[in-house]
Amino acid sequence: MIVDVVAAALILVGSLLALTAAIGIARFPDTLSRMHAATKPQTFGMILVLIGAFIKLEGHPDGGMLVLTGLFTLITAPVVAQRVGRLVYREQSLGEDVVDEDEFTCPTTRER
Repeated sequence: MIVDVVAAALILVGSLLALTAAIGIARFPDTLSRMHAATKPQTFGMILVLIGAFIKLEGHPDGGMLVLTGLFTLITAPVVAQRVGRLVYREQSLGEDVVDEDEFTCPTTRER
């Protein structure tokens, strides 16, 4: 009984985090903000849902697949976010108010 309540609570909280991530992706104005919304709460929300499902399965063989799914998400989400952020930075499609100073360009080659 208590296990069911804990599993349901984890699934509900994880679903709400995924919902806030989806709303953030739709509402945020620029790519970097959307990237943050797509990686941070979505990943944590999915991990909570997977933990809740793992608790509910109680030793079912599919529990291993849930663990692999969670590990794959934790490994790939930061890499994808870094690559998208780097692409946006290289394309210079950032707004002027987002980045004040370019820390990656050598000061002698920076055009003023």
